[in-house]
Amino acid sequence: MGVHPFRTELRTAFRTKSIDAIVGEAEAQGATLKRVLGPVQLVALGVGAVIGTGIFATIGTASAGDASRPGAGPALTLSFIVTAVVCSFTALCYAEFAAMVPAAGSAYTYAYATLGELAAWVIGWDLLLEYAIGNTAVAISWAGYADAFLRGFGVELPRWLVTDYRTALRTPEVLAQAPHVFGVPIVVDLLAVGIVALVTIVLVWGVRESARAGTAMVALKLAVLAFFVLVSWRSVKASNWHPFAPNGFAGVGAGAAVIFFAYIGFDAVSTCAEECKNPARDVPIGILGSLAVCTVVYVGVAAVFSGLVPYPALVKLDPSRRAEALAVAMEYVALPPWAVAVVAFGSVIAQTAVLLVFQLGQARILMAMARDGLLPPLFARVHPTFRTPHVSTIVTGVLVALISAFASIDEMVDLTNIGTLFAFVLVCVGVVVLRYREPSRKRPFRVPFGAVLIPSLGLASCLLLVAYLPPASWLRFVGWLAAGLVVYVTYGRRHSRLRA
Repeated sequence: MGVHPFRTELRTAFRTKSIDAIVGEAEAQGATLKRVLGPVQLVALGVGAVIGTGIFATIGTASAGDASRPGAGPALTLSFIVTAVVCSFTALCYAEFAAMVPAAGSAYTYAYATLGELAAWVIGWDLLLEYAIGNTAVAISWAGYADAFLRGFGVELPRWLVTDYRTALRTPEVLAQAPHVFGVPIVVDLLAVGIVALVTIVLVWGVRESARAGTAMVALKLAVLAFFVLVSWRSVKASNWHPFAPNGFAGVGAGAAVIFFAYIGFDAVSTCAEECKNPARDVPIGILGSLAVCTVVYVGVAAVFSGLVPYPALVKLDPSRRAEALAVAMEYVALPPWAVAVVAFGSVIAQTAVLLVFQLGQARILMAMARDGLLPPLFARVHPTFRTPHVSTIVTGVLVALISAFASIDEMVDLTNIGTLFAFVLVCVGVVVLRYREPSRKRPFRVPFGAVLIPSLGLASCLLLVAYLPPASWLRFVGWLAAGLVVYVTYGRRHSRLRA
């Protein structure tokens, strides 16, 4: 009696790819990537990916709350610590995988080695939310700060060139000013498109050049955040820290779910494994080091911020003003305009670094999926001169630019958060699976305290944060996964190299 076709398809969908095969294929590529990155550069890339839109744009909403969630108030510092603990569990799991599997692809590659092809496809598709869609939110926020910075120097761009279409529909004066073609208003966020195009050019040029640019921007934005703390410290009032948690743990949890966006990016370090001089040592240092640096910075900034503006005043702020929370706090205590301008400029630089690292990571995930046949082979092409995945980089840049020209930042942040948390869950599960399936495999870095404790804590804490996200983000996420499964069934399954 033959095997039922459905069982055959199911068995194929859950077939795993050996780690030896993954590493061997990466090394056997005709045009390999340059191994030029060390631990310091990886920590800088990680910090560059993490510190950006989250600390500059989401800190206001996390502290004050909004119509769909309570605010953390001064307990914002505790929210940052909670999120850091959640991310540290997952960071340890990423570090074990990255040291053991020095190949591009990040969580996608890890899932292929542990949970099978279907899970790998799902997480690869899901990582588009973290990197490409997340970069869309960053580009929109960057454009807003850049526009404010230009206005400070008297450069006033037409509103229809610096506003996304969704926001313009709620702003009649912008629609009235915009030119019309066949009765349709032309509204586009040109600044967002421009910065994505510039980042794409830098990334095609070379990873070493990208890393150098990222390192310089990291140093600058850390200096700006230090400047914010130093110039604002004298204006802090201890009375503003009371009551510490006006909405109890519900506010702390909701704040942690919002500012999770501020921590996204440390896992992008793992996508550079094929470009590291010593990936088994350097990638874990890059992941854990960048997370530690960012946590210290965040807690310090949050403590000062919550001491500047009392919670009742934050609640009354317009949502658009909360997106510029640090600048608003400095204005609230009447700090000099030049000091506020310095922080605004720092935000522009910080978010440029995030754009750089996120787009770098997305291109390498697409390259890894194309190597496995789940995407067309052109995504795996490496530039003969620059040794970068230029096609994947350009496609990612075009996708991010198009969406950022018209999309709303609030929807992009929530969608990015839930997609990233889902990817983190699969990485935690994968560590447990591989520990039991291949216990004797060499692991240059091991998650401490055994095979179950830390991954289980990572799984549970990620699911807890998901519970604090708005229900609408769940619906969008399910729709995204459904679209991904259609692509897998119609193309990926038919062209899979593992299936062949």
